[in-house]
Amino acid sequence: MNPDVFENLRLELRRGSLVLAVLAELRAERYGYTLRKSLAEHGLDLDESTLYPLLRRLEAQGLLLSEWREEEKRNKRFYRLSPDGTATLALLLEEWRGISRSLTQIL
Repeated sequence: MNPDVFENLRLELRRGSLVLAVLAELRAERYGYTLRKSLAEHGLDLDESTLYPLLRRLEAQGLLLSEWREEEKRNKRFYRLSPDGTATLALLLEEWRGISRSLTQIL
């Protein structure tokens, strides 16, 4: 198998899963570093160059709210789900569970 083809397919599969994981983790407010750490603890390592553009995109789509706050003498941007983000997460989880059931049967 062509390694480039596999890598592209792997990234495509992972991309949608990351959106779901980030939304789920942001049911509780977090700033970028603690979000990355929490995702990594669950086996989803993300580079900053992947996470922060994703957070900006989700915020632009109205799914996240953010605010800058000073903590430990540093300004940190905290993220949380917006009401639309909460509703979207519920719909995506329902979709994910359906896909997962189907794939489990197929595999």
